[in-house]
Amino acid sequence: MPDESGAALLTEQFKCKKQFTQQDRQLLAAYADLVDGLADMFGKHCEIVLHTLEDLDDSVIKIANGAGSGRAAGAALTDQALRILPQLEQQQLSHSPAHFTQGRLGGPMKSSTLAVRNLDGQIIGLLCINLDLAAPFHEFMADFLPKPVEVSDNSLENFSNNVEELVTLTVERTIDEINADPDVANNAKNKQIVISLFEKGIFDIKDAIAMVSDKLNISKHTVYLYIRQKKRDEDDIA
Repeated sequence: MPDESGAALLTEQFKCKKQFTQQDRQLLAAYADLVDGLADMFGKHCEIVLHTLEDLDDSVIKIANGAGSGRAAGAALTDQALRILPQLEQQQLSHSPAHFTQGRLGGPMKSSTLAVRNLDGQIIGLLCINLDLAAPFHEFMADFLPKPVEVSDNSLENFSNNVEELVTLTVERTIDEINADPDVANNAKNKQIVISLFEKGIFDIKDAIAMVSDKLNISKHTVYLYIRQKKRDEDDIA
C-alpha cells in the first residue's frame, strides 16, 4: 500500500484541474457507450457511472440507473472515488478491488471502479459499477431472465474452442432446427440449411463451405449454388 503522505499528495494533485488533450476526450467519449451496455446487462439496480478527471466538480460524463444515488451528468466526483484514485495510480491497477459501501438512502452497495487510461498510461477517467444489494431479490433476478415476449427469440450461442468446432456446432444445430420444421419439405432441407447458415454468417469463416458440404454430404458446388440463389433473391427484393 502507498504511504499516507504519498496518497495525500496524489489526492491533492487529482483535485486540481487537468489539461486534457482532444485524444483524451475522444477516448472517454468512446467509453460512454459502455455505460448503456453494462446497465442493460446488469439491470436497473446497477448504477453505471463514467467520470472524467479533467474537472472533478463536473466529473460525471454519463450515468445509467442513477435514480438511487440522485446523480446526473455533470455531478462531482465522490469522496470514495477520490480515495481510490491514489491506489489505482501508485499500484498501476486496472481496477479497484470490489468493496462494500452505502447508497444515498443507507442501503448496502457493492462497488468496483475501473481506471480509464490514455495512451500514455495516465488515468483520465473512472468507470464505476455500483450494485444495489438492498434491491428486492425478485426484481433483481427479473433483470437476468428473459421477458415473456423474448423467450421465443432466445437462441443458443455457440461457445467454441476453435473455428472448426464453431462451424460444426452451428451446422448441427441448424440441421436440427430445419429437420424439426414441418413446413420445410424433405427435398428442400439441405437448401434451407445452407440458406440459414448463410444468414448466420457462417460462410464468412474460411473453409466453412467445405465443412458444410461434408456435413450435408453434398458437393461444394451445390453449396455455392444455394448461396448464389439466396444472394440473387436478396438483390431482387432490394
